[in-house]
Amino acid sequence: MNLAEMLTFADIEVLTKIADHYKCVCNTNSKHELIQTILGKMGRREYFEELLDELGTEDLRFLNTLLFDGRKQFSLEELLACASQAKWSADDQDVKTQIRPRDLVTRFRQKGWLFTGRSTNERFLFELPEDLKMGFRTGLEQRMLMDLKRVQAPAAYREEPIQASEDLFLLIDYIHRHEIVLNAEGAMYRRYQTQIMDKLHVSEPLLGRSGWRFGYGRKFKDYPSRLAFLYDYATYRRWIEERGGILAVTSAGQTVLAEERREPLIQLIRFWLRLYKGPIPNLLSLVYWIDRGSKGWVSANSLFVAMERFINPYYYDTPESIFQERILKMMLHLGMIRIGEDEQEGMIVRMTAAGRAAVEVICQARQEPDFRK
Repeated sequence: MNLAEMLTFADIEVLTKIADHYKCVCNTNSKHELIQTILGKMGRREYFEELLDELGTEDLRFLNTLLFDGRKQFSLEELLACASQAKWSADDQDVKTQIRPRDLVTRFRQKGWLFTGRSTNERFLFELPEDLKMGFRTGLEQRMLMDLKRVQAPAAYREEPIQASEDLFLLIDYIHRHEIVLNAEGAMYRRYQTQIMDKLHVSEPLLGRSGWRFGYGRKFKDYPSRLAFLYDYATYRRWIEERGGILAVTSAGQTVLAEERREPLIQLIRFWLRLYKGPIPNLLSLVYWIDRGSKGWVSANSLFVAMERFINPYYYDTPESIFQERILKMMLHLGMIRIGEDEQEGMIVRMTAAGRAAVEVICQARQEPDFRK
């Protein structure tokens, strides 16, 4: 429902609190007058721009989470969980006072952004009006695009339009052709990894002996990021399996090889969004903002500056390393972006047509309104 409909169904006490928040001057005993006055305040073209300028970091994070969550309705517990994601660290320099998740929810209700209703099982659920969602997305996009540094197309750039699908096939084929013995930790010995890298279109340095690696998939601790991702995907599809200390191809994997089947990139992208969602809960929204900001060539650093407040550090992974290594680099591997170099701005990026189409399809599949309208 849109804001006007939700105001109509709200009781007069809720309307009075919203009117008080916006300092509306009206007859608080008249529901009709309250609704008209509130709509007059919240329906102005400048409303979203003014409010976004006033919002603190935690409010913006909470709002961003709600805008890209596939659910249309939330229980109080679900809202509190979303609000908790907005509170990252006690030394967050942008937040002078730490705000409780419940206070964030209360504040959004007072602003007229969250309304309660009942579900079929009589539970109270909260909903954000659809027209407010669209207005906030548009407002956030305008704020983000404002300071991006646009650049000319580079003389050369890197792109991997189909290599992930091809290398997934080559990985399965290599495992099928070799008897791969796993070490005590259940990982391939380095000699196997080296041979695999020699066969793949995109090679990566093997892992060293030190450093932390966890959170980004089951095999992230054992292999370089891209190889770990392809391995985890093949395991997820049950094309390969570890049995008795040996890595082998399953009957389903043999069918893939016999049919010379290449996995559609959209399936790999969906899996990546799920696999990395643990350490990066709002990954879909970050990919969406990259999509909106890089229709043309743009400085990667200016993109990061615009999005930094939405990127939660993850243990030793800083917001910048998450943006560069876990998001941009994986989007390159999945054929979603091109990466080039500019003499003044350094790394520059641009979404590919396939990447933009994938973002649109995935967002629509989450039963969200069409983001591109």
